[in-house]
Amino acid sequence: MKNENAPIGLGTENIGKLLIQYAVPAIIAMTASSLYNITDSIFIGHGVGPLALSGLAITFPLMNLGAAFGSLVGVGASTLLSIRMGQKDYESANDILGNVFSLNLIMGIAFSIVTLIFLKPILLFFGAGHETLQYAHEFMVVILAGNVITHMYFGLNALLRSAGNPQKSMMATIYTVLINLVLNPLFIFVFHWGIKGSAFATIISQIIVLCWQLHLFNDKDYFIHWKKGIYKLKKKIVADSLSIGMAPFLMNAASCLIVILINHQLISKGGDLAVGAYGIVNRVAFLFVMIVIGLNQGMQPIAGYNYGAGLYPRVISVLKKAILYATGFMIIGFIIVQLFPHAVASVFTTETELIDIAVPGLRWVFLFYPLLGFQMVSSAFFQSIGKSNKSIILSMTRQVLLLIPILLILPKYWGITGVWASMTISDFISVILAGLLLWMELKSIKKQKK
Repeated sequence: MKNENAPIGLGTENIGKLLIQYAVPAIIAMTASSLYNITDSIFIGHGVGPLALSGLAITFPLMNLGAAFGSLVGVGASTLLSIRMGQKDYESANDILGNVFSLNLIMGIAFSIVTLIFLKPILLFFGAGHETLQYAHEFMVVILAGNVITHMYFGLNALLRSAGNPQKSMMATIYTVLINLVLNPLFIFVFHWGIKGSAFATIISQIIVLCWQLHLFNDKDYFIHWKKGIYKLKKKIVADSLSIGMAPFLMNAASCLIVILINHQLISKGGDLAVGAYGIVNRVAFLFVMIVIGLNQGMQPIAGYNYGAGLYPRVISVLKKAILYATGFMIIGFIIVQLFPHAVASVFTTETELIDIAVPGLRWVFLFYPLLGFQMVSSAFFQSIGKSNKSIILSMTRQVLLLIPILLILPKYWGITGVWASMTISDFISVILAGLLLWMELKSIKKQKK
């Protein structure tokens, strides 16, 4: 981390080489993170029981809401950092580091206090029943108590990646996963801590890795590092970071609302086990979504830097390559799920009834996945170049304007199948909108001087 000019290669190196250099570590990190969520579910499903798996699914909206506030700071600030680096404004880059620390501290603590005070009513509103409330409550008390650690860990990891250290960002995530994989079975099967053992494993692993991240930014030879005067919140940095981060914030906040609605619809049509089935579908779908998110994270500093530097042909080039790779990943997910849905569901549980509910859900949700990668890259691209309004339009259209009304109508006539089909239909329409907005943006970029 001692080469002050390391990020300059973002504007000169071959785009394909850069995308691989930045995206592969991010993809590995996101895949590892997703696998860690999947193994959490596997350990809970086999070590605690199918109802615990349903209780875990009840917590998804609150987890999404916590992630929303984390991304509001981390994603927004990391994008702003890439743009400032492209403009060679290293003084502002260092201030961004300090402001991220301060904002995450404030938001992380505030979110924990509010949600812990009202935790039981929140979980009941999210769809927790008599049998699942205990599991959801035990898990979230631990997670929320360590929420500020989670926010800080993700925020600093995003800055590491944007500051020209994708490998260290990747290793931070991998270390978290490996520690979690050791602690999870230890706490569940040996100490018999139940579902809260999984939560303790999550927070402890993040604490250990956060200490390492804090140490990395303590290198005074690196162009951004801890020093006096950078922690005071600056209006311009805060406003720009929150503006850019608003797109992923609204996306995660919308996910919270959507999961609540999905849980309520599934409970009314199929009971607690139907919610558990959604937990399985969600984890599997999230694996491939996280791969594309990793790709987008690799694209973001490249697109942001070159856009800030006015190197527009390079911006278009990295966009095209990201779309191509994202489509390939999603096609792989589509093939696996459509051909082997029973095998996929059986990884999480041996409960036959739960598997039978999850299988059609998997097939429906993955139906248009070969097209979804394009939509996700398009949304991330607008965010990367600082045009958060268009990113917000894409995110909110898919998850709110389309999905909510469909979810309210279709299950009335089609039961549980209507819930699964609602997600598929909204994905397809959002892809068309993404294509229209991206086409208009590319026309505008091509008109600008090289």
